[in-house]
Amino acid sequence: MLVAVLLLSSLSVGCAKWKETRDAKDQAVKASADAMAASQRAESAASRAEAAAMRSEDAAAKAEAIFEKLQRK
Repeated sequence: MLVAVLLLSSLSVGCAKWKETRDAKDQAVKASADAMAASQRAESAASRAEAAAMRSEDAAAKAEAIFEKLQRK
């Protein structure tokens, strides 16, 4: 009887540790996926910012060309 109690107790502790390990792995996988998604969002935002900067530079160049053209008149 004592052996059965010790065996069940050992199994219970083993299962608890296994669940704890599994939960930690699940959290690590979720954190990794969240980090990848955040990285993709950051890359997308950087790409949009770069495109906006290029449009701004183009607009500034056009405005400068118009200004120079008006000064020559």
